[in-house]
Amino acid sequence: MIKQGNRIEQLQIAYIGGGSRGWAWGLMSDLALSEELSGTVKLYDIDKEAARRNEIIGNRLTALPESKGQWKYETADSLEEALRGADFVIISILPGTFEAMASDVHTPEKYGIYQSVGDTVGPGGILRALRIIPTYVQFAEAIKSFCPEAWVINYTNPMTVCTRTLYEVFPEIKAFGCCHEVFGVQKLLADMLEDMLGINGVRREEINTNVLGINHFTWIDSAEYDGMDLLPIYKEFAGKYYEEGFGKHDIENWMNSYFESAHRVKFDLYRRYGLIAAAGDRHLAEFCGKSYLSSPQDIASWKFSLTPVSWRMDNRKRLIEQSERLVNGEEQLKPKGSGEEGVLQIKALLGLGDMVTNVNLPNIGQMAGLPMNAVVETNAVLSRNRIAPVAAGRLPAEVESLVMRHVVNQETTLRAGLERAENLAFRAFSADPLVALGVEDARALMREMLLNTKEYLPGWDLA
Repeated sequence: MIKQGNRIEQLQIAYIGGGSRGWAWGLMSDLALSEELSGTVKLYDIDKEAARRNEIIGNRLTALPESKGQWKYETADSLEEALRGADFVIISILPGTFEAMASDVHTPEKYGIYQSVGDTVGPGGILRALRIIPTYVQFAEAIKSFCPEAWVINYTNPMTVCTRTLYEVFPEIKAFGCCHEVFGVQKLLADMLEDMLGINGVRREEINTNVLGINHFTWIDSAEYDGMDLLPIYKEFAGKYYEEGFGKHDIENWMNSYFESAHRVKFDLYRRYGLIAAAGDRHLAEFCGKSYLSSPQDIASWKFSLTPVSWRMDNRKRLIEQSERLVNGEEQLKPKGSGEEGVLQIKALLGLGDMVTNVNLPNIGQMAGLPMNAVVETNAVLSRNRIAPVAAGRLPAEVESLVMRHVVNQETTLRAGLERAENLAFRAFSADPLVALGVEDARALMREMLLNTKEYLPGWDLA
C-alpha cells in the first residue's frame, strides 16, 4: 500500500466469499467509482468457479472508461493466498446452502413458529450460527497467521455471533460488522420530514441518530436534522400511520415484495417504548417472540411478509444466469453506487477523511447495561487506522431486558458452537422467545433441524 497525496495505491483487499453474485458486484461498483483508491482484490470462495467469473466481471468493470478506481481482480486458490499481505479483509458468505436455510426457516413452521428472515435469532438464526461458528474460527486463525494488522469488515449474518467469534479466537483482531438496517430507518425519517413538514430532498446521511442495541435489534433514542429534534415529530408520524402503515409511494408495496413493510411494527414498538426501533420490521419482529409472528394472518395484519427460501433459490438461479451473461459479454456491469458504506469506511481507515457511522464492535463501555465484550451496535468514529466507539448511553430498563435476553442467548450459542455441545445449544434454542413450545417439542424440533443440516456440523455427535 502506497499513499500518494490523497490517493492510496497498491491496496490489497481479500474478499472471502468472492464468488458472491450480489455483495461482490456492489463492492466492485463502489470501488470503480472511487478515484482515490486502486490496487488488487483477491477473490476467495469455496465455489472457485464463481470467484473466477467475478474475476472476469470485475476486470471488465475496471476497464470501462467511467470507472475511476483502477483495480485488478484475481482468484485466490487458498485462504492463505487471499490473506497474505492484505490491508483489508471483507467477509460475506452464506453459512451452508439455501437448502440448509430452508430447514432453518420452514421446519419450525410445523410447530407454529414463523420466521420472517431466519438468519439472526429464532430457531433459524441459532442453527445458522452453529453452522458458521467453526468457519469463523478458521477465518480468525488464518487472519492472525497471515494478515494480523488487516482491518476486517464482516457482512455475514448472524452479524453479532460472527463478529463475536472473530474476537473470541483472535482478541487483537481489528474487525467490525456492518449492516444497512439503520440506513433504512434514516430514510424513513427523511420521508417523515417530507410527509409531516413538507421538507423535501433530505438525504439519509443528514439525519443524525444515536444508535444503541445489537444488530437487527437496534434503537434510536435521539435523532435530529438541521438542529431539529425528530422524536416529537416521529410520535405524531407513528400515530398518524399506526393503523394503515406508511409507504412513500404505495401504501400496499409491502404486499409486492418480500423485503418491504408498512413500518407498523416500528410504530407499535414506538408506542410501547417511546424509542425508534432502528431496523426493518421483518428483523425486529423475530426478536419479539410471537407478538407479530403468531400466524400468517397476524403477520399480514402487521403489513410485512415472510420471505420463503424458495424465493432465494429462484433468485440465485436468476443471478447465476446474469453472471453467465456478464462473463459472456452479453451484459455489462456498470459502475453504480450500492448504497453500502464499505468503501467509505476503507477510505476513513486509510486517513482520507473521518466518518461517523453505526458499526458492530465488542462492548468496551459504549453500551451501558450490556456485558463487556458482547458485540453491540452503536455509532463509532472511523479515522486513520482507528475506530473509536461513541458512548451511546443506556436503554430504558424495559427495552434493555428485551435486548439482554438475546445477548445472553448469543453468548450461549457461541459456546455451543465452539464446544459442539448439543446441551448448550438447547439452552439457547429453548430460551429464544420464538420457541414458545413445551420442552419435549422444543427438543424434537431442534434435533430435527440439527439432523437436517448435519453435513454442515462437523464434529457434532448427532448419533
